Amino acid sequence: MRNALLSRLGIGNPVIQGPMSGGPSTPELVAAVSNAGGLGSLGAAYLTPDELTRAIRKVQSLTAKPFNVNLFAGGYEPAPRFDPQPMLDVLAEIHAALGLPAPVVPQLPPDPFPAQLEAVLDAGAPIFSFTFGIPGADAMARVKSRGLAVIGTATTVAEARALVDAGVDAIAAQGAEAGGHRGTFAGAFEASMIPTLELVRGICGAVAIPVIACGGIMDGRDIAGALGAGASAAALGTAFLASPESGAPQAHKQSILAAREDTTVITRAFSGRPARGLANTFTARLAGRDGILLPYPLQNLLTRPMRTAAAKLGEAGYLSMWAGTGVTRARSLPAGELVDRLLDEMSAGEPANKSAGR
Repeated sequence: MRNALLSRLGIGNPVIQGPMSGGPSTPELVAAVSNAGGLGSLGAAYLTPDELTRAIRKVQSLTAKPFNVNLFAGGYEPAPRFDPQPMLDVLAEIHAALGLPAPVVPQLPPDPFPAQLEAVLDAGAPIFSFTFGIPGADAMARVKSRGLAVIGTATTVAEARALVDAGVDAIAAQGAEAGGHRGTFAGAFEASMIPTLELVRGICGAVAIPVIACGGIMDGRDIAGALGAGASAAALGTAFLASPESGAPQAHKQSILAAREDTTVITRAFSGRPARGLANTFTARLAGRDGILLPYPLQNLLTRPMRTAAAKLGEAGYLSMWAGTGVTRARSLPAGELVDRLLDEMSAGEPANKSAGR
């Protein structure tokens, strides 16, 4: 099964750089991982079609190897009725401290997925992955007709079965340890918090297509453990966040490298959708106050000016610092060197040495 996946993706090693939308997965990071024999992934969910096209072209100029483009295929359900004022009151004080105008309730734009998918198909990306749901049958048929390898995200066995029915080539099994947004789309989010290796075993026992382990995987020994549980490859996001090619804000990188214990929390504070990241001033301020949050993606749009300003000012307290539970083992290594190190650790069966990469 592992050989089948690697052959389908056109890569030589079971190391995948997880897609990280919002800036971290730059074309330079994607290309560096692919050039090192892994699979680089462009997290493109927040890009306009033109931006997406330029990013894909940039990756293509930096590598002749396969790479993946990831989009959000869901999350744009009609918003329930809500009172924005309590959230606006919280943000008004923060905006003032950051030198921003008073916050206003954003308008919900059209779902960007259809136009983004057109850009992916037109630009000739070889691998397409998605999370937050499943594209419609027509969209899936178009992707498959172009010959793209297709990877869907599942957080439960039931979601994995739905993805198989939709025709994906592989399943990204997102365990509870994973940083960033939860990909849950069928059932309650709370019921999807399954440890990565347990989820991999469950999905491998339920479906007959390759499975990619995602969540808490930081070093070669973790990858070997995932393969031992039945995965055909492993995806690492947090492990690449501190790489020089990563586009994560410097304050985010510094916070990851400074972590001496797992301080990650699942929060809806930044986007309205559950996501795992480092606890900070904003997550603490909104802890236990989910009732005042706007629904996704309105909360995400509402907090964007705050997050953008915080990144420019180096203010970690108001950044969405997504990270998985293995954050204490993050290393600051060039992406290609990190891939080589991961492969060496897989062979040696040794844990990572965080200090060696600083």
